[in-house]
Amino acid sequence: MLFSTNVKGGDVMRRRIWGCMVILFVLSIFSSGCHYFSAKDEMGKATQLFSDLKAAGGQQKVPYEYCSAEKFLEIANKEFGRTDYKGAEQFAIRSKAASQTGLSKVK
Repeated sequence: MLFSTNVKGGDVMRRRIWGCMVILFVLSIFSSGCHYFSAKDEMGKATQLFSDLKAAGGQQKVPYEYCSAEKFLEIANKEFGRTDYKGAEQFAIRSKAASQTGLSKVK
């Protein structure tokens, strides 16, 4: 049908445009899915490190790092709930860094 003599020039262009739009839509779905899993993974690691910091008495021994890790993790959860997976991943990474710094100071 693409090379049919009954097809007008505008019809061919519309098909190509729709084809490109469908491809872009599918690619956007796959790219957002990648951020979902990486954000989920980083948030899991950040939660574990924060729990370790809490168990080590971080709230009393290193209050700045403890509070930073807690708030970054809280913001990561909010961003994840808003489906901003890239933002959630970035805040989870910051929470991990604060927890790791706190744990190194406690030990």
